[in-house]
Amino acid sequence: KSLQPTSFLLLFQIDGLEEKLSQCQRDLEAVNSRLHRAELSPEARKSLEKEKNSLMSKASNYEKELKLLRQENRKNMLLSVAIFILLTLVYAYWTT
Repeated sequence: KSLQPTSFLLLFQIDGLEEKLSQCQRDLEAVNSRLHRAELSPEARKSLEKEKNSLMSKASNYEKELKLLRQENRKNMLLSVAIFILLTLVYAYWTT
């Protein structure tokens, strides 16, 4: 694995992925609404089904990646809290 991303980078990555997922879901809704039209030719329906499957796959990948980034962000936060507590204890010990 490459260098661990910083907390700020993680937040930007999470934000960017959330936006991509949101756009993907909007696109999926649009495709679904077009699919429900009765006047579609078989070729158009097949093309939209293919696009729908592609969008669903993309959304699934975004969700998996978001889950991993959120876990990493949680670990970073816990590590930061642990370091803060440790430093507070060291400071309290040395100043008393």
